[in-house]
Amino acid sequence: MTDDGAPWVGTAVYDDGSGRVGLVMGHDGPHLQLRPLGGGRAWDAEPSRLRPLGPAELLSARVAEANARSRTGLGLAGIRGAPHTGPEEHDAR
Repeated sequence: MTDDGAPWVGTAVYDDGSGRVGLVMGHDGPHLQLRPLGGGRAWDAEPSRLRPLGPAELLSARVAEANARSRTGLGLAGIRGAPHTGPEEHDAR
């Protein structure tokens, strides 16, 4: 936390105002910009409504983000043990 109580850039936080988890990306006047852990559109948040995530909460949020990515088929390339979704699965036999 900075001297004024705001989380540092790069800190994973829970935004009580939106009910979302995000990474602090920067400051814009009285607000902080947060971005979802897996990337995406940033949003503004009031520093007073944020709290840093504990290790277990961060792990849970990362697992939820990875599960969401796997349901859409995104982000699986190059991950050992990931299911094959294309024609290359049949070519490998």
